[in-house]
Amino acid sequence: MALRCWRWWHWSAWPRTRPPPSGSTQSFRQQFSTQEQTPQICVVGSGPAGFYTAQHLLKHHSRARVDIYEKQLVPFGLVRFGVAPDHPEVKNVINTFTQTARSDRCAFHGNVVVGRDVTVPELQEAYHAVVLSYGAEDHRALEIPGEELPGVFSARAFVGWYNGLPENQELAPDLSCDTAVILGQGNVALDVARILLTPPEHLEKTDITEAALGALRQSRVKTVWIVGRRGPLQVAFTIKELREMIQLPGTRPILDPADFLGLQDRIKEVPRPRKRLMELLLRTATEKPGAEEAARRASASRAWGLRFSRSPQQVLPSADGRRAAGIRLAVTRLEGVGEATRAVPTGDVEDLPCGLVLSSIGYKSRPIDPSVPFDLKLGVIPNTEGRVVDMPGLYCSGWVKRGPTGVITTTMTDSFLTGQMLLQDLKAGLLPSGPRPGYAAIKALLSSRGVWPISFSDWEKLDAEEVSRGQGAGKPREKLLDPQEMLRLLGR
Repeated sequence: MALRCWRWWHWSAWPRTRPPPSGSTQSFRQQFSTQEQTPQICVVGSGPAGFYTAQHLLKHHSRARVDIYEKQLVPFGLVRFGVAPDHPEVKNVINTFTQTARSDRCAFHGNVVVGRDVTVPELQEAYHAVVLSYGAEDHRALEIPGEELPGVFSARAFVGWYNGLPENQELAPDLSCDTAVILGQGNVALDVARILLTPPEHLEKTDITEAALGALRQSRVKTVWIVGRRGPLQVAFTIKELREMIQLPGTRPILDPADFLGLQDRIKEVPRPRKRLMELLLRTATEKPGAEEAARRASASRAWGLRFSRSPQQVLPSADGRRAAGIRLAVTRLEGVGEATRAVPTGDVEDLPCGLVLSSIGYKSRPIDPSVPFDLKLGVIPNTEGRVVDMPGLYCSGWVKRGPTGVITTTMTDSFLTGQMLLQDLKAGLLPSGPRPGYAAIKALLSSRGVWPISFSDWEKLDAEEVSRGQGAGKPREKLLDPQEMLRLLGR
C-alpha cells in the first residue's frame, strides 16, 4: 500500500531559516493544549534515548501521539542488553520507561527494522516528525592482523552474549585459557573484566543468561589485563567501576607504581571527579595495604591489572595458526597536552601471551537508510541540536546524535533537548500543519510486507514468562533468547 495519497505537503514549503526559540516549556504546553491538531510523531529505537525523547514529548504536549519502533522483539535497548547483570539498580529506569509505554498516547512496535521493513521516507510521509534514536549498534574494529582469529571478540558482542542479546547467543567464547586481554580502558572494559573474574556464585541471583553462567563456572581465566594506549590520566572509566574492581572478591589488583610517577603533582588542577579517580588509582598502586586487605589480596586466586602506553599491533596466532595465543603491543609515549594528547609509538614492542582478546575501543552507529545523511568518520547523523541537517522534520537523539559517550543521565538530558527542539519547531509552524495518518499507514505497509509488529502488551506477556522462569532459580528473570520461541509464546 503506497503512502503517496497522503503526500499533500512538500518539504519545499519548509522555511529557509528558523525563528529563534521563544517561550518556556510551560508556554508550549499552554499553546499546544488549545490546538486541535494531534501531532503524530515516531521515534526509532527503544533504548534510553528513544524512551526519554518520547517521555519529553508526551509530557510537554498534551495531544501528541508517539509511536516507538524497535528492531528487537523486546524494548529497552542497552538498559536490557548493555548494563551489567550485577548492576540491577541501573536497570530501575525500566520502570519509568514502562509508564511511558503504557500511556494511551504512546505505542511500542517491536520486530520492525526501519531501513528494511519500512523506510525513513515512508515514516516521514506518515508522521509530522521522525526522531532517530537507534543508538550505536556496532563496534570499532581494531584493524590489525590476526583480528579474525578465534579467541578475538568485540567487548560489545561479549556483553551481548552474557546479557541475552539474540544475535550474540552463538558467540561461545572459549574461557579455557589462563589470561585474557581487554583492549580499552572504559567502563565497558571494566564491566567485562569484572564479569570474567567475579566468582560465579555471586552472579547466580542476577539476570545473566544461564548459558553464560555455565561457561563462567567452567572458566579457567585467572588474570585479566586491561590495556590502554595512553596513560592513567586518560582512562575513560569512572570511580564507581574502579572501586568495584579493587574490592572484587577473590581478586587482587596489579598496578606498577612506575606508571604513576609524578601523577600526584599533575592532578592538582584537574576537575574534582577526575582527581578523586586518580587519587584512588595512586593509593592502590603505591600505598601498602592494611593487614586485612593484604591478607585478602594474598589469598586471591585471580588478578587484574592495568597496562598503560600500549597500542595493539597484531594478534599472535597459536603454533598451529588456529586461534589467538597472544597480542603484540607497541609501546607508546604521550605527545601534546590536555585534549590534544596523543599516543605515539616509540618503536619498541612487547608480546603479551593470552588466549582471549576482547576489543573495547568504542561503539559506533550505522547508517539506517540511504535517505538519511550520515558521517561515516564520526559515526553520527549530522545535526544541529538534534535537527538533522537539511532534513526538515527529521531529528535524532542519543548516541547516533552525539557519539557513543556518556551514561544514561547524559542521554536523558540530550534526548530532552531534542524533544524541546522538535516542540519549538512545531510551535513555530515549521512542521506539516494538516493531519497525518501515523501508525495506521505504517501498519498497512508492514502487513503487506509480511511484518508482524510486537506490541507493549505482547512484551509484558514475555516479561511475565521471563520472571516466572527466573523464580525457580531465585533470579529476577531468565531472559528469553530465541526470537522464534518468543513468537511462539505469543501465538504467532
